[in-house]
Amino acid sequence: MLPIEAEMAGAKHEAMKHIRGISQLTAVCLLAAMAAACGATRPTKYYVLDAPSAPSAGQAQIPVRLVVARITASHLYRDDRLVYGTSSVQLGTYEYHRWSESPVDMIQDMLVANLRNSGQYRSVSRVGSMAKGDYVVRGHLDALDEVDKPEVAARFSLQLELFDPATGSIVWSSSYNHDEPVQTGKHPSVPDVVEALDHNVGAGIQQLTAGLSQYLASHSPTQPSGN
Repeated sequence: MLPIEAEMAGAKHEAMKHIRGISQLTAVCLLAAMAAACGATRPTKYYVLDAPSAPSAGQAQIPVRLVVARITASHLYRDDRLVYGTSSVQLGTYEYHRWSESPVDMIQDMLVANLRNSGQYRSVSRVGSMAKGDYVVRGHLDALDEVDKPEVAARFSLQLELFDPATGSIVWSSSYNHDEPVQTGKHPSVPDVVEALDHNVGAGIQQLTAGLSQYLASHSPTQPSGN
């Protein structure tokens, strides 16, 4: 091999060693960055709706048995992620802020508790509990989310209806739609929004169940139904 060829070969060898060194350093840096990212994962926070139930009315005044069906909703509210809206046509979900259970389950639980604790009915149970009912309370959750424009607010929208299995017809229906302002300054936090949602859901369920009881009080038989 000529001296010049040997010199070129040596330079090429040194260049390859340098490139390999850079590649190894890059790989080490990448792995370190990935490890740091994994170690800095944000903790997930969970929330629950805790609106108060209706005050007890004492002895049952409406001699009917109610069965509360599972609430229907879009897939957004069958998941546990909190939902927010950035416009009238766009929704998103928080990754690290979640409900303790799905919104449809929470709303069903709150309806059952509200109707049962009122003491107005002969019995209140869930569908699937093997209990028989004179009427089925059905609901559809349209919204339970944070609204960012024009102001930050807590939106709750629920449709409720009363189904009569004897006639196969819907005998009563009503809906609640309200945006509850989040009054916490210019930059409300997610817990602030949840507090407003809790207040809004409580007011909505109280309003809907009050309308339901008014209908049943004026349309139910005076004697309790059979077993």
